[in-house]
Amino acid sequence: MTGTRPQTLLDPRYSDETATAASWPQAEALLSEAELFWISTVRPDGRPHVTPLLAVWSAGALHFCTGPDERKARNLARNPHVALTTGINIWNKGYDLVVEGEAVRVTDDDRLRELAAAWEAKYGDVWRFEVRDGCFHHGAGHAYVFSVAPDTVFGFGKGEPFSQTRWRFNLEDH
Repeated sequence: MTGTRPQTLLDPRYSDETATAASWPQAEALLSEAELFWISTVRPDGRPHVTPLLAVWSAGALHFCTGPDERKARNLARNPHVALTTGINIWNKGYDLVVEGEAVRVTDDDRLRELAAAWEAKYGDVWRFEVRDGCFHHGAGHAYVFSVAPDTVFGFGKGEPFSQTRWRFNLEDH
């Protein structure tokens, strides 16, 4: 998805008159730099599950890892649709992003080694993973790695001017 140009639209209903749509490269930079994300998955009974996690932006997708027995992994086994959010918890300053898409498990060891290097580069030695058997390994445990290529991304500019930008990928699906 690297190099993919989504359809970009400023929503005037939620934007100040002087606002302009943020560019996709600006949003990609924010996704790349963000340290903490919140993931929303759906439990088997339909209730939402939300939890914080670390993620790496690579090759046009967000990547995260989770233990196979964790609630989010069990939810994803039944329903791969997710929303990943990041931003700042101040109402009138900063920029928030919501990435919607499907979580797809990454099992190719070569790709996982690339992602492990990206995790360590971004988060430091404490997030050093070994790769084998299609998983990240750390200490005594292992983790599945998921990739979320965005279907839709929402950007919320906060402060003067307030804005809402939407980027749509896979336009044939909309």
